[in-house]
Formats: sequence, structure tokens, C-alpha cells
Amino acid sequence: MIAVVYSGSNYADWRLVDKNRTISSFKTSGINPYFNDEKHIIQLLNKNINLIHHAEEIKRIYFFGAGSSSDELKTRVHNALSAFFKFGKVTVEHDITGAAIACCKNSPCIISICGSGSNAGWYDGKKVKPNNYGLGYILADEGSGNWLGKQLIKGFMNETLPEDIYKKFIHRYDVERKTLLEKIYRQKQPALYLSSFTEFFIDNKENAFVKSTVKNGFVKLINTYLLPLHDQHPEALLYFAGSVAASFQNHLYEAATDANLKIANIIKEPINNLLTYYSSKN
Repeated sequence: MIAVVYSGSNYADWRLVDKNRTISSFKTSGINPYFNDEKHIIQLLNKNINLIHHAEEIKRIYFFGAGSSSDELKTRVHNALSAFFKFGKVTVEHDITGAAIACCKNSPCIISICGSGSNAGWYDGKKVKPNNYGLGYILADEGSGNWLGKQLIKGFMNETLPEDIYKKFIHRYDVERKTLLEKIYRQKQPALYLSSFTEFFIDNKENAFVKSTVKNGFVKLINTYLLPLHDQHPEALLYFAGSVAASFQNHLYEAATDANLKIANIIKEPINNLLTYYSSKN
């Protein structure tokens, strides 16, 4: 039996497979070594009945997650998974590598994630080449759910939101300035809170403010990361993965066209393609 996992900061998608048959599909809280130590990860695993029940049967674990970028951070996840899956061989890679495999398999491509966070890179068919793009929720994440949440909160705080969106925001969340500031600056993972406002954007996707903000985020993502990658690899196909990219794909295609880029495909959740890829290898 194998386990394939694709984790953002918000949640992790799991698939347990035995002889090409899916035994179980479920979600857990996200596993991000920037925020979670080994003890926390093991505690999370011990809360899931599917994992407890199959832990000793699973022989291979393929984990792709946000934050698993450096050897040190990968080791943190690897140690936790190895402690829980005592008879399994564990592979840990960054989420953008998982997205690249899900989209391109073994073919070179330019890959971009745009979900709760955002990132981009050049995939040579085996590995995503190192770059300076994954700067996280404070310095980067252009176009992502985290970035959208920031624009919404700043507009609310500065009283610059259009009246219709302001009223909808107040009606839905009933929050005060003080409460928002405490949630953003005092809790442990503010990016999770900020990206939770993605649903507000999705539910109001026909609103002019939402359309403009979403497209502006995509323009920033494209100009900052994808155009430089395209200049280096002009013949490469461009793929996107992630909930924001998939939910607002019309705006994303429009922003890409404006930049003279052609998107080959957009997938919302890489987990199913990863499952197919690794099931064929075991």
C-alpha cells in the first residue's frame, strides 16, 4: 500500500492506494514545517482513524508540501512521517515539485502554484530548479488567497472598499478593526486566516471590485515570476495548479493573454494526478 499526500498550509489531501485501488481519500490539517514541528505533525497523524488503521500496511509515502523547501525543513517532515509509518519508505518534496509532476509528469514546463499561497519555477522533467521566488506569505504570494485576503482587509481598514463589498463584508463577518488586527498579528499562522477570505472572493466573483483585485493579483504574479521564467525558457509550456487559479481561471487566462503568455492547463488539486503517477510506479 502507498500513501500520496499533497499539502498546503490550510489542509492536506491524502490518498491511500493498494494495487491500483484507492482504499481511502481524506483531508487533514495542513502540514507545513515552517509552522509545525515533528511533535505537532505526529499528533496530527494520530488523530486520523484512516492513518491509524493503515499505518503498518503503508510501504511508500510520497509527500509534497508547502514549506518543505530546504533539507532542514524536509527532514522535519520526513522524521515525523517515518516515526508514524514505521514500515514505510518516506519521500518528502516541496509542493511545487508535486504540482509540476501532476501537470507535466516527466516533461519540462514552467509551473506556477496559485492557491492559499503562490510560487513558480522551471521544471526540467525531473526537478524544479532553485530560484528566489518562494518568499512566503509576508514578502510574496502575489495573486494567492493570502494576497487577496490582505487586499480585502486593507480596504476595510482604510475604508476604501466599494460600498457594496463593504456591506457584504460586514454582514458576513461582523468583525471590528481591533479583532482583525488581533487575528492577523497575534495568532500563530496569520496566513491561514488571511487566505480564508478566498471564499468571500469566490462567492462574489461577478463583483467589479473582486474582478479587478483578482486580475491585479494575477498580473503581479505573471510580471514578477512568470515572464522572467518565460524569457529563460520561451518554448516551455505554462501550467497552473491551485484553488485560486482554478476558481478564477477566466481572469487568469485574460491576464496571461495580455502578457503574451499561453497557458497549457490549469488544475485545481494536484493530488489525483499525483495518485495516478505514483500508482503506476508501484
